[in-house]
Amino acid sequence: EYSCEYGSLKFYALCGVGGVLSCGLTHTGVVPLDLVKCRMQVDPQKYKSIFNGFSVTINEDGVRGLAKGWAPTFIGYSMQGLCKFGFYEVFKILYGNMLGEENAFLWRTSLYLAASASAEFFADIALAPMEAAKVRIQTQPGYANTLRQALPKMFAEEGIWAFYKGVAPLWMR
Repeated sequence: EYSCEYGSLKFYALCGVGGVLSCGLTHTGVVPLDLVKCRMQVDPQKYKSIFNGFSVTINEDGVRGLAKGWAPTFIGYSMQGLCKFGFYEVFKILYGNMLGEENAFLWRTSLYLAASASAEFFADIALAPMEAAKVRIQTQPGYANTLRQALPKMFAEEGIWAFYKGVAPLWMR
């Protein structure tokens, strides 16, 4: 017995919730490491290594400074996980139905790759605005300290484009 029918709305919802939990929580858990990595990329003279980056951040901002960007990370990667895990199943079933049962089995690896790429396309669109805010919060001193400060400032300065400048690199990744 299964908890829900394969391909039902409940099935897709459970897949999406699994994505929220796996992507949102794991990425939020490594925010301190991501913060230091981003700062090393932006200012390698100041943040010379991982350990030096942690030390500089703690000296300047305290231990709480290591959590900078946690909110856009949690929200963004939760949305990405929701789309990635949920849409993967949607596209897998859709493409499988288009191919027919026998061809779907024979071409299952290609089918899974196509479903995964299609899901990732939409997942990255969902992630991009929060990733843009996170990077500004983490790497531009004085720009914004919180998501509530960053979002309106970004929109006022650059419009909607501010949130999607990084979507093409996400797709390339």
